[in-house]
Amino acid sequence: MEANRGQNGIQLLLAAEQEAQHIVNTAKNAKMARLRQAKEEAERDIAEFRAQMEAEYQRKLAESSGDSGANVKRLEKETDAKIEQLKAQSSSISPEVVQMLLKFVTTVKN
Repeated sequence: MEANRGQNGIQLLLAAEQEAQHIVNTAKNAKMARLRQAKEEAERDIAEFRAQMEAEYQRKLAESSGDSGANVKRLEKETDAKIEQLKAQSSSISPEVVQMLLKFVTTVKN
């Protein structure tokens, strides 16, 4: 009877071990499934964020390129004003420069 009891205890231990192994495998499978799901969700979020950033970039690019015509006109006006200013300055000091050059050219040093 004692041997039968020991045999029965071993059978119970083996059954418990198999059940524990089954529980561990189920948990591992559930973990792997959740990791796959999390990866898919992250990829979906990344794609959505990338699309938003691309749309924002394209919008800003369109806005700035629309302004480039205005910027070109503004720069042309500023350049023309600067050219006129330099012409006025050069015409105002031109006689002085001519006199200075004539003085140095006609003066003889020994």
